[in-house]
Amino acid sequence: MQTVLSAPSGRLLSLDAFRGLTVASMILVNNAGDWDHIYPPFEHADWHGWTPTDLIFPFFLFIVGVSITYALGGEKERSALAEGKKAGVSGKIVRRGLTLFALGLFLNFFPKFDPTLVRIPGVLQRIGLVYIVCSFIYLRYTEQQQRWWIVGLLIGYWLLITVVPVPGIGYANLDPTTNLSAWLDNLVLTPAHVYKATKVWDPEGILSTIPAIATGLLGVLTGTWLRSAKPTPEKIAWLFAAGVLVALSGYVADAFFPINKKIWTSSYVLLAGGLAMIGLATCYWLIDVIGIDRPAYRRWSLPFVAYGVNAITVFFLSGLIPRIMNLIKVQMPAGTEVGLQAYLYQSFIAPLFANPYNASLAGALTCVLIWAVILWIMYRKNIIIKV
Repeated sequence: MQTVLSAPSGRLLSLDAFRGLTVASMILVNNAGDWDHIYPPFEHADWHGWTPTDLIFPFFLFIVGVSITYALGGEKERSALAEGKKAGVSGKIVRRGLTLFALGLFLNFFPKFDPTLVRIPGVLQRIGLVYIVCSFIYLRYTEQQQRWWIVGLLIGYWLLITVVPVPGIGYANLDPTTNLSAWLDNLVLTPAHVYKATKVWDPEGILSTIPAIATGLLGVLTGTWLRSAKPTPEKIAWLFAAGVLVALSGYVADAFFPINKKIWTSSYVLLAGGLAMIGLATCYWLIDVIGIDRPAYRRWSLPFVAYGVNAITVFFLSGLIPRIMNLIKVQMPAGTEVGLQAYLYQSFIAPLFANPYNASLAGALTCVLIWAVILWIMYRKNIIIKV
């Protein structure tokens, strides 16, 4: 029986596939079997520089921007909206963004629910904030104005970090604990409410959300281009070209504002945004162009489409379920007590491999495959959970 691969109504299949590939990569790097044995490409860069893992989150924010144009494009094109209708659209945007923020905050609370120690920022929190700001910019400003927004955000952030003296330090710097972004997180959030591994600053902190908005806006411009009436070959060619130029500009900017995911530098925005354009253009070409007449070119994307249509759901549950499993304690033969997830890994996966790095990777891949089966069933039954 032939599988018919089609997008749910109103969705771009290649965008769902690219989103799914991104969130599957998130699950892969977030669920190592053994955190002491991880291959370097699956780790974040210590500070300056980047690894493939550092591209995953900005890719997702870029996709959020692209998705905004498909979700809100009709509203933008209705220039004569009644005020009540505008208020309704604005309310939906804010509610969705705050729901994402609340889901992320819940993950940080679970299972201790201690408001004195909970981390406030997080991945879903940043997604929610970027979604709200980018949606309003998209609805209220022209394409040209959106480009100026990106330029202003990136240059403004660069000047803030590299020129403004850090209170208590006396000079601008890019050191992990004394830069302006770290100072603001420490002042506003306090050490009790930031990422525990860093203690005094947060990789999804306050100031670094500014350039993250620019990442989302690069997606908005890309989505607008894909929705345009331009011939398809022209859209693909220009998107490839723009991606190469934007990524190269990130490398040029790296000379004076180093590529750095943890403080989301402007050069990092350009590098990741350019590579995301190239990635989406490739998916669009394979899946929505040549894949129309040659199904083999798009069949590979099916598991990722299943991931993509329920991306937020699987990301949230893949963070929640391990926490629940680790509340269940199991005695190991050596007499030690571990959580259920660690027990399953140590008992059924690790013994199969002589190399602990391969075992750790196998544990992560097992998580990805388990979710792939669940999401495939949901996809076949047309179950899409919208946030």
